[in-house]
Amino acid sequence: MTHPIHDSRYQRIATLLGELRKQHGLLQQDVANRLGRPQGFVSKVESGARRIDLVELLDFLRALESDPHAFIDELLNQPISSLPR
Repeated sequence: MTHPIHDSRYQRIATLLGELRKQHGLLQQDVANRLGRPQGFVSKVESGARRIDLVELLDFLRALESDPHAFIDELLNQPISSLPR
């Protein structure tokens, strides 16, 4: 069994967060400043090296001025039944 951090669903979250940041024209440092975290935190989240919990995801989305509902909709754009577990 693979380690949970390698679950494709977490990788999808990481990818979407990075895409959102770039769409908003923000640097990782900008997001880190808004979160009160080091830039390395944002880098690790976006690269998939660090998972984030639900509260951190909501904070991240707030820092990106993004709607959590829209984010989840995009995340689930691929049917959940087709996502590997």
